[in-house]
Amino acid sequence: MNVAGRMLLAFVIALTSLGAMSPERAAQSADDGEIRIGNLMPYTGALSEFAAIGKAEAAYFDMINERGGINGRKIRFISYDDNSDPTIALDLTRGLVERENVHLMFGSFGTPGNLAVRRYLNERKVPQLFVASGAAEFSDPKAFPWTMGWQPSFPAEGRIYANFIQASYPQRKIVVLWQNDEFGRELYKGIQDGLGDMTRLILVGVAFDIADAHIDGHVSILKRAGADILVFAGVPSTASQAIRLAADFRWHPAFLLNGAAASIGNSLTPAGVQTSAGVISAAFLKDPGDPAWKDDPAIQRWLAFMDKYYPKGDKRSSAALYGYAAAETLTQVLQQCGNDLSRENIMRQAASLGDFEVSVLLPGIKINTSPDNYQPIKQMRLIQFDGRTWQLIGDVIETAFSERPKK
Repeated sequence: MNVAGRMLLAFVIALTSLGAMSPERAAQSADDGEIRIGNLMPYTGALSEFAAIGKAEAAYFDMINERGGINGRKIRFISYDDNSDPTIALDLTRGLVERENVHLMFGSFGTPGNLAVRRYLNERKVPQLFVASGAAEFSDPKAFPWTMGWQPSFPAEGRIYANFIQASYPQRKIVVLWQNDEFGRELYKGIQDGLGDMTRLILVGVAFDIADAHIDGHVSILKRAGADILVFAGVPSTASQAIRLAADFRWHPAFLLNGAAASIGNSLTPAGVQTSAGVISAAFLKDPGDPAWKDDPAIQRWLAFMDKYYPKGDKRSSAALYGYAAAETLTQVLQQCGNDLSRENIMRQAASLGDFEVSVLLPGIKINTSPDNYQPIKQMRLIQFDGRTWQLIGDVIETAFSERPKK
């Protein structure tokens, strides 16, 4: 395959700061026959279990190119490895904007790195689309009109769990095991806000680092607190440990698991499917490891996609499915752009999605955006694992909330 028809997946650890691109070169960006998309992803480092997001996105655009591209243009997806290190994110992004001349940044992973580059991209009026983070800061069109999130916000997800606890386990004691970063803090804060006066029911909140070797000690402390409910907020690998450890300690609280860790393939199966039976979560995507979807046309297309374009990937990976779904959303935006690939029009079309149905979203969940609405996915569904599949609990839950992100 020639260069125009291939994805460029560059694993770059560090990049020296580059000089500004000339205005003449910037003006060429929409008219040279290809669409250049920049991305940062943790292909190495503590969060590398999410690298499948970027690999699936690269594979998706490879598929689009094989089908002729978008409006006659091929996509060049340029993805750098930021090693989950926000201190190099700005240099890498400058390289993508000023040297690679990307039309937009898309789907970069994590809160710290995206915050590190947000002001730079907004000052240069470069779209920062569908950030792979649920931080509320990425859905604030008044303050940052060139930055748009994608998934439901972490605080909103936390409030879903708080509301569920109040409805299903009133007056029961709660403990929380949360990842010591922006994600964990925001989700934990959402739980506290959702509980309101009932926050006193939280007996203990224990923070852990991703590389923490003492998860067993943390779970033991939480067990001794005597709570009825354990809420976990963290990565899939640590979730699997926590589920298994609780069972080893003969502790059987109601176990609520954050959506990013609620993967049958990556969390529940390693912990033991019978051990994981009863786990509750909130989700917006279908779980590709869930046999309930084996006959679903969208999941069948996903499996065929993986076979052809990402054969080394894990077909049960929720991270890979996330990347696939995000790339499907961006493809819709670029199709809506027609022949006008100016950055202004890309942003305009991103803010004009109406009831767009990504194929692998859970039933009833749709994407809607507007110039005042930069939260594309505002719905989730509660789910409970029965030892084999996720069972849907109740109806679609709206996660939108009125307060602005705090600066």
